[in-house]
Amino acid sequence: MNRLHRWYCRSDHWRAVVTRDLFGWTLGDVVLGDDLLELGPGPGVTTRLLAGVAQQVTTVDIDMRRRAPAPMSNVRHVRGDATRLPFRSGRFSAVAAFTMLHHVRDSASQRRLLHESRRVLRPGGVFIGCDVRASLPMRIVHLGGTFEPVPPARLAADLRAAGFTRVAVSEGPRYLKWHACLTS
Repeated sequence: MNRLHRWYCRSDHWRAVVTRDLFGWTLGDVVLGDDLLELGPGPGVTTRLLAGVAQQVTTVDIDMRRRAPAPMSNVRHVRGDATRLPFRSGRFSAVAAFTMLHHVRDSASQRRLLHESRRVLRPGGVFIGCDVRASLPMRIVHLGGTFEPVPPARLAADLRAAGFTRVAVSEGPRYLKWHACLTS
């Protein structure tokens, strides 16, 4: 991430966008269960919201400098790579990824992230997320950093290939979201 992007992700404006537009739209009526894994939380804007609806939240981020600064009693932070998760198989009731998938460097790595998300889910678990869609303004914001937006059709196919069922990918004007289940 470049300096401008880091600053924006910590801004009140971004916090408002996430709270007002993305969080509820992405979550919908999904029940996250007792043990949620959040991938790539960045400065923790979504972590705070997830901590309010999940019993236990574990975050994994490759860059711990960006994690949520204030401790929350039901949140644990782990340094790690979402393409090689440091957790046992079947551990989590849900996995969430908010606006981070486009930061994963290439489609092969993005597919590994989807497979790892499936691996750490319990049967009956759900993988939810949202991400930015490709656009010129998004490319400008990401200059000097990784920007690999996933086309919605490819995301749906990749989620199915990773072993998820009941895959739903929806598009908004600037974002896409997904819900994918792991049947019991």
